[in-house]
Amino acid sequence: MPQTLDAAAVRTWCSLALDALGREREEIDAINVYPVADGDTGTNLYLTVESAAQAVEAVFAAHETGVSQPAPADAMRSMAHGALIGARGNSGTILAQLLRGMAERIGEGDHLAGALERAALLAREAVAHPVEGTILTVAGAAAEAAGSAVDDAAMAAYTGARAALEATPGQLAVLERAGVVDAGGRGLLAVLGALVEAVSGEAPAPPPLAHVRAQSTPQPAPPCADAGPAFEVIYLLEADDAAVTRLKTRLDGLGDSLVVVGGDGLWNVHVHVDDAGAAVEAGVEAGRPYRIRITHFASAHCDPPERVQRAVVAVVPGEGLAGLCAEAGATTVLARPGEPPASGELVDAIRRAHAREVVLLPNSAELRHTAAAAAEQARTEGVRVALIPTRSAVQGIAALAVHEPDRRFDEDVVSMTSAAGATRYAELVVAERQSWTMAGVCQAGDVLGLIDGDVAVIGTDVEATAKTVLDRMLAAGGELVTLVRGESVPQELTDSLEGHVRDTHLAVDTLSYEGGGATRLLIGVE
Repeated sequence: MPQTLDAAAVRTWCSLALDALGREREEIDAINVYPVADGDTGTNLYLTVESAAQAVEAVFAAHETGVSQPAPADAMRSMAHGALIGARGNSGTILAQLLRGMAERIGEGDHLAGALERAALLAREAVAHPVEGTILTVAGAAAEAAGSAVDDAAMAAYTGARAALEATPGQLAVLERAGVVDAGGRGLLAVLGALVEAVSGEAPAPPPLAHVRAQSTPQPAPPCADAGPAFEVIYLLEADDAAVTRLKTRLDGLGDSLVVVGGDGLWNVHVHVDDAGAAVEAGVEAGRPYRIRITHFASAHCDPPERVQRAVVAVVPGEGLAGLCAEAGATTVLARPGEPPASGELVDAIRRAHAREVVLLPNSAELRHTAAAAAEQARTEGVRVALIPTRSAVQGIAALAVHEPDRRFDEDVVSMTSAAGATRYAELVVAERQSWTMAGVCQAGDVLGLIDGDVAVIGTDVEATAKTVLDRMLAAGGELVTLVRGESVPQELTDSLEGHVRDTHLAVDTLSYEGGGATRLLIGVE
């Protein structure tokens, strides 16, 4: 029996693990009660391994023109890197670190037993406060069993993991009450089962999913008085080791379920907090966070996990707006300049919202078709989705401001659509080159004021151009001005614009927000 992995085995393992998690995703979701009963562990693990599989296939595709396949170390590193950048949720993030540990040892020519040992160690170190009865316990048992095996380390790891999984209800009271095993550990067992099949050609028999002990009778859960943090915050982070050490300390003081995985300048950060904005700001101070995902748990902490009736999914151009929308109850997807989210990311956000009805706010004209495709995909999964064609984040803010989840769905969508449609939008950008526009010829470095998507003002000074844009928009009437400044825009600019509105446009109110991101200034007039 092979005691190590070649590149072909890594590729097969990844494919089989994805298939296994695809088959068992819903069942694993159903037993997800820890650390948050939000019913998405199976989905998160599936999406994590899906990203890993895509990375492995990309490495093999790059070798198609040659006669040799990738080196085992390259294939394993690709699997780990793909999992890192695509990790979802607490268990997915830990799985990414397990794969990283295996990649380190496989790259050094180590056997499976040594790779699994390193994997379990790195994963435990990545969790701020390890808890027994979780995926960490199952990973540790797999490594210990593999290390003691005379041969067939993969099967020994699977057997050890299965025994540890069956014992998890006795280690975590929440599992005991629900009468289930740990969902993250169950997902890891599926991944290890795929490893056995990849190296031996035979799949082990899977265990029953829910009640592992016949004598274990599910008990009612206690009241949800202590629901825990309200938000899950996940982002990729480019930062050095010292900055990440400081980040861990700060995030540990903000919330719980802190897991930081990765290395060599690229990290995946996962934490549960009440102040989502502060968690993102901590990442900004540490380095460059991106692919930021903020999920509002709502009532997900209570047992049993149930879908909420309605949720809002919004695409936002900066970290500040992500925090603002999340605090308003929306699930957010970050869109950076030149990196618009794909339809798959929007579908993922709709799934994370965990609602029967979803209002989707793309907040960009460029995402019209992408958002439509995501909405159609989500509808095939049984989610009722309404796509409101917001063209700017300020229209999304206006729609979110009138959102009332207790109203009938159609009435809520009509109200949000009306609010967005009644909001004219503008944006200030800097011209990158000479070009013809609706307002004349602009030169590189000119400040452009775009109103409703078309260049309306060309200037050389940001403040003067912004005031001209405001005056033109308010000439047609308006009751409320919304200003969203980017990370490069000083607070003094929005203060000046607020004063300009007060002095020259009576009875018009202003609201200003720090949006973050590369956009200089967004303006909305309702």
